[in-house]
Amino acid sequence: MKKRAAVICGGQIRDYSWFRKRISDLDPCRIICADVGAAHCLRIDVDPEVVIGDMDSLDPETAEDLVRRGTRISGYPPEKDETDTQLALQYALSLEPEEIRIFGAMGGRIDHTLANLSILKIALDQGVPTRLVDEWCEILMIRDSCVLEGEAGQTVSLFPFSSAVTGITLRGFAYPLENNAMEIGRPYGISNVLTDQRGFISLADGILLVIHYYRKGHFPEGA
Repeated sequence: MKKRAAVICGGQIRDYSWFRKRISDLDPCRIICADVGAAHCLRIDVDPEVVIGDMDSLDPETAEDLVRRGTRISGYPPEKDETDTQLALQYALSLEPEEIRIFGAMGGRIDHTLANLSILKIALDQGVPTRLVDEWCEILMIRDSCVLEGEAGQTVSLFPFSSAVTGITLRGFAYPLENNAMEIGRPYGISNVLTDQRGFISLADGILLVIHYYRKGHFPEGA
């Protein structure tokens, strides 16, 4: 059985029935919250193992309730170099899981979203498959290869996270590639489409950001 960890952040989670099911599907799973991400857990009656951060967003009454329920609070000073999500991810990595899922890390402030995208590299460097997940999509970072499990018609966008990515090969996509390159400032990897239940992505050098949308076909911006 896989050792899993989930990091719950304070960003948008709109569909709590979806969130409850995703957490249930990961069980058994170590649950770590970044600050007010703990409130999302309480909404689905899940007790996190630990809440990590400067606690600038988690109200004292909620923190006290969590402690009564057995959750540990690990507080940090506001004047720190790491974001709360980064601290929570580092704690999750210290548990040596086989995979990590990060929820509530997107939506709201774009600087927070970009920061959460960037910390995927921390997990990548430690060799632990990690994805940001919300109701609309999953986001991962690769430097060698991956297989996307999905359905034909789902949208997949690829962006270079390093200055250039070379040797990109795509199989199972409407727009396949063979040993191609991508570079920052030329976003031609956007809006590809799965043609089967699996899409295969490989590359020779660099780091690629992969965004896999669950919805099929075209959908309005901001949806």
